[in-house]
Amino acid sequence: MLTCVACTATIIIETPVFIRKDSGVIGNTCLKTFVANNQEGTRFPFLRGILIRTLLDAGLSFEDSYSLATQVRDELSDTEEISSDDLKNKVTRMLADSADIEIQQHYRMPVVTPSKILVKSLSGTQSSFSRGRHQRYLQSSGVRQGKAETITTKIFDQLLASGVTNITTCQLGYLTYLCLRQESGKNAARQYLVWSEFQRSARPLILMICGAVGSGKSSIATEVAYRLEIVRTQSTDMLREVMRTMIPKKLLPILHRSSFDAWTTLPVQDIESRDQATLIAEGYRSQAELLALPCEAVMRRAVRESVPLILEGVHSHPDLLHCLPEDTDAIMVHVTLAVMKAGELKSRLRGRGVEVPHRRAKRYLNKFDAIWALQSFLLSEAERCDTQIIPNDDLEAAIYQITGTVSSELSRHFSSGPAEVFSIDVADQDNKLIDCSWRDLVPQFISTNTDVNP
Repeated sequence: MLTCVACTATIIIETPVFIRKDSGVIGNTCLKTFVANNQEGTRFPFLRGILIRTLLDAGLSFEDSYSLATQVRDELSDTEEISSDDLKNKVTRMLADSADIEIQQHYRMPVVTPSKILVKSLSGTQSSFSRGRHQRYLQSSGVRQGKAETITTKIFDQLLASGVTNITTCQLGYLTYLCLRQESGKNAARQYLVWSEFQRSARPLILMICGAVGSGKSSIATEVAYRLEIVRTQSTDMLREVMRTMIPKKLLPILHRSSFDAWTTLPVQDIESRDQATLIAEGYRSQAELLALPCEAVMRRAVRESVPLILEGVHSHPDLLHCLPEDTDAIMVHVTLAVMKAGELKSRLRGRGVEVPHRRAKRYLNKFDAIWALQSFLLSEAERCDTQIIPNDDLEAAIYQITGTVSSELSRHFSSGPAEVFSIDVADQDNKLIDCSWRDLVPQFISTNTDVNP
C-alpha cells in the first residue's frame, strides 16, 4: 500500500512486469518518474492508479479519470522527478479544460476525513467508534430503532465533517444528549441521560420476564439482552430441569410436570367438584414455590457480583421481587408477556412443532385450554402485584415497551444533570442550546474538552 504524496488516496501497487532480454528491453519496466513531497520529506514513484483513484474521489467519471491519468503519465515519461505541488498544479490545469469547476475544487481541496474515530473510555482504553453499538445504546435508553439509526448517522457524519479523530466517552455522551434534545425533544434526552447515569453507577439491573408457554419469553429475553448489553440470562425452565435430575419423580412428582398440568399431582380429594382454572392456579403456585429458592439464589449472586441479569420463564413470578433484602441496591423490573388472541397463541404453538420438533407442539395444542387458563392467571397475578403486562403481538413493539418500562423504573433512581453524568463543564453549552444548533457546537466542544480526564 502507498499513500499518494499529492492526495490522501491509497492503492495497491501493481507488480512490475518483467520482460525477456531478447525482446529489446532489459530487466523490468522501471517507474522512473518520482513524486517528491518536500514538506514531508518523502519520495515515491508516480503511479497512474493512485491518480485515477484521486480523480474518481473528486467526482470525475472513470473513463475521464483513466484518460487524464494516462495523459499525465505519458507527459511525465521523460521526467525524472516532479514535486507534489507541481503535479497537482499540472493536473488542475488539465482539469480546467475538461471538468466543471466543482470537480476542480474537490481535487484541489479534497475533504480529508479520518478513516476512524477513536473513542476513549473511562478506564483509558480506546476503540473505534461503532455505529452499531452507539445505535444500540440509544435503543437501550428507549429511543425507537429508526430514530436511533438517524441520530447515530447524524452524529457520526458531523464528527467526520469536523475532522474529529479522538473523543472521550463523556464527550460523545454529552454530544448525543445535545443531539437528542434538539432532534427528538427533552423527554428522549432525559431518558438517555438516565440510562447513561445508570451505566456509570455499577448498580445491578434484574429484569424478570414471565409468561405462559408460547408467549415468546426466550425470544424476547435474547433480544432485550442484546439491546441492553446484558450478558447473563437465566431460564427458570433450566433451573427446574436441574432440580429434576436431583429429585426423583416419585419423591416430588409435581416438579416433573408441566406448569399448566402440575395440578394433576396435587393431593386434592374433591378434585371433580373443583374449578379447573383454580386447580391450574394452585398447581402452578406449588411448583413456583419450589423454584423460588434457586431463582432467589441466582438473583442474589447477580447482586453480589453487581452484574445485570435477565430471569425469564413461566416461574418468574412477580412475588420474586420481594426475595431480595429491602436495602439492596439492585434495580428490579418485572414484566409479563401475553398473547391476547387465542388463535395467535395456537399458531405460535404450531410453529414450535415446525421449528423445534422435540418441543412436541401437538401436546401443547391438546392442552391449549389449560395453557390459556394459566396465562389468564399469570395476567391476574401481574395486576395484583402492579407489574407491567406487555402484549407480544409484535416483537419490536414488545421490546420497545420493555426497554421503556426499564427506563421508567431507572428514572425513579437517577436524576442527575448532564454535568454530573458526563463529568464535564457544560454550563455554557446548555445556555447556548436555545440559540445554537448542536452541530455548530461540535468543534468548540471537542476543542475545549480535549484535555478532560474522565
